[in-house]
Amino acid sequence: MTRAAVLGSPIAHSLSPYLHRAAYEALGLDGWSYEAIECDEAALPALLGGLGPGWAGLSLTMPLKRAVLPLLDTVSDLAVEVGGANTVVLSESGRHGDNTDVYGIVQALSEGGVAPPRSAVILGGGATAASTLAALRELGLGEATLVVRDPARVGETAEVAERLGTALAVQTFDKLDAVLDVDLVVSTLPSGAADGFADLVAARAPAVFDVVYAPWPTLLAQAVRRAGGTVVGGFPMLLHQAVRQVEMMTGRTDVPVEAMRAAGEAEILRRAGRAS
Repeated sequence: MTRAAVLGSPIAHSLSPYLHRAAYEALGLDGWSYEAIECDEAALPALLGGLGPGWAGLSLTMPLKRAVLPLLDTVSDLAVEVGGANTVVLSESGRHGDNTDVYGIVQALSEGGVAPPRSAVILGGGATAASTLAALRELGLGEATLVVRDPARVGETAEVAERLGTALAVQTFDKLDAVLDVDLVVSTLPSGAADGFADLVAARAPAVFDVVYAPWPTLLAQAVRRAGGTVVGGFPMLLHQAVRQVEMMTGRTDVPVEAMRAAGEAEILRRAGRAS
């Protein structure tokens, strides 16, 4: 048996098991398993230390992406720049950390028909905002505006921008109207947190990427659609970062994207039905 898992806290909501298991099934990897394990920062060192040779890799969600870095043997340049690894590949040579969130964002925007932006605003200043800065750099954009509630708390993301060579302006939400003349708005805010800005953003932004995937569509997504703008949701990002993880952990290049998409969408629908 070859094992993999997603770690985080809380972790019960994670869609990763549905995505990865669908990939294993479609690839015929009968001896592979993937589970969700509740794990916080305090428990992470012992958990990593207790993994045996049957483990292929780990997916990491909050709050572990930054905490795992000093526990790894090697880390990709991208994960160092972004300041977080959401992927750990386990092999005889040790623990290697990487970041597939950036790939997921780039693929989600491309799949959604969003052209490489010449200007962008990011709502929120956490780990996903940092990955977004790296994704924008890959798309050729070397500057962005970060909109946050408290500018004093964007230190880590500002450091990421410096490592990336990205020029970063910081603004507060009460000045949001002044910075919305851009090609792309990315909301990294949690579900419901962008509701109060939905109409304002929709009236100004031709394209919006909202990282929320459930419940979907968000009020922000609905407002942008009504205004005739382009909307990309969080699920394509989640899907494509998982696709890259499966590639890294299995060594396969024929990862079944559509089988993974179908499994994830089916689970989202099942949860929505249960909640209604």
